[in-house]
Amino acid sequence: MKVYNKLVRDKIPEIIQNSGKTCAAYILTDEEYIEALESKLNEEVAEYQADKNLEEMADVLEVLHAICLARGYSLDDLEAMRAKKTEERGDFSEKIFLEYVE
Repeated sequence: MKVYNKLVRDKIPEIIQNSGKTCAAYILTDEEYIEALESKLNEEVAEYQADKNLEEMADVLEVLHAICLARGYSLDDLEAMRAKKTEERGDFSEKIFLEYVE
């Protein structure tokens, strides 16, 4: 038996059962869910840092979407905030690295 104790994608228990294995899972409370999402974000960012591939980027984005919705925002709210910050402060496309300010 391998113990995971972590948030997984919705179809994972079904995939495990279809492979002939059994698993134990339960539904988190809203509070537990947000906490688990925060941990999952750290996990996915670490995996992206290690592998630097598109699949890991997609996992990070999926968790960010879930956190947004769990905290009561819409994905439109998230995109509007991203666009607002880009308009006010720019994005990262010019590759500017700030060394210091006096």
